[in-house]
Amino acid sequence: MKAKLLNSILMAIVFLLGTSCTQAKTKVVKSDTIKKNRVATVVPPKPDSVWHQSTQQAEVKVKTDSMGIVCNTVTLPKSYLAQTDTAHYPVVYLLHGFGDDHSEWAKKADLKAAADKYAVIIVCPDGKTSWYFDSPFNSKMRYETYISIDLVQFIDKHYRTRATRAGRAITGLSMGGHGALWNAFRHPDVFGSCGSMSGGVDITRFPNRWNIQQSLGRYAKNKQVWADHSVINLVPTLKPGMLNIIIDDGRQDFFYDVNMALHQALTKAGIAHDFSIRPGQHSWKYWVVSLPQHLDFFKKAFDGKPIVCKTHIENDTNPQGPAKKALKKRKSRCLKK
Repeated sequence: MKAKLLNSILMAIVFLLGTSCTQAKTKVVKSDTIKKNRVATVVPPKPDSVWHQSTQQAEVKVKTDSMGIVCNTVTLPKSYLAQTDTAHYPVVYLLHGFGDDHSEWAKKADLKAAADKYAVIIVCPDGKTSWYFDSPFNSKMRYETYISIDLVQFIDKHYRTRATRAGRAITGLSMGGHGALWNAFRHPDVFGSCGSMSGGVDITRFPNRWNIQQSLGRYAKNKQVWADHSVINLVPTLKPGMLNIIIDDGRQDFFYDVNMALHQALTKAGIAHDFSIRPGQHSWKYWVVSLPQHLDFFKKAFDGKPIVCKTHIENDTNPQGPAKKALKKRKSRCLKK
């Protein structure tokens, strides 16, 4: 009896920040993915269980069938922790870049202050080097399923969220920018708003970089697979008003050209989006400035306010390639859902 009770408790506890995510013996909440219909079943805690995030920022571990334990950093607004608070909050899923993990955003940016200012729950999942899609060759790399199904359902089950697409946004930097748009473009029923900061939005341009081959195989032998997993090639699947979209990049960033190409593709398709190019490189100095702009954009969407999409390209006196025809300011009203 005691063993059975202990096992139940082990399946319902979330470890708080400070517990190493690399430890094998962990107390986790299990999330089972049903592969056929792509619906996740999350085992909720008992009403009188220990489930309660008592600190503003915590490390939360979710156990999945396909990938084992996946770590996440969850940041709550202070108001959420008040004993008298019963409000439900929108959620921003914030994805890290290649070489980082779920804890990096909290180290580089003040997520606690951001959660307070914008009254949102910020969830940073660990995507390892996955590029946040499901690998067609490796059944243990199911990060699209995890982000858009398992994790969303887990968070909605265990936190007071606005559990609708209008109450969810997803964004990220670099690899995470690609992942955020990838998941939102493919799951507009889950996310109402999305963004990308310095995103690698066309992976076919970089066939030998950032471990993409581990998920998609060698580019030379799998060109169509790579094309099918590039965000820029999902543009034809979008419809006007489907999503609130914000994209930005630094003028000196090595992803500048692919972001300009995505901007042009969205514009040609009639997909309203907020787009900006500012001076900056592929660095945290740039991203910590970008994050508040994305949160401002999402806040308006969460509050149901009209969003004006702007195109603003700074300090581009000698544009090349895709940027050549896009050097102008343009405003259009983002279509609301």
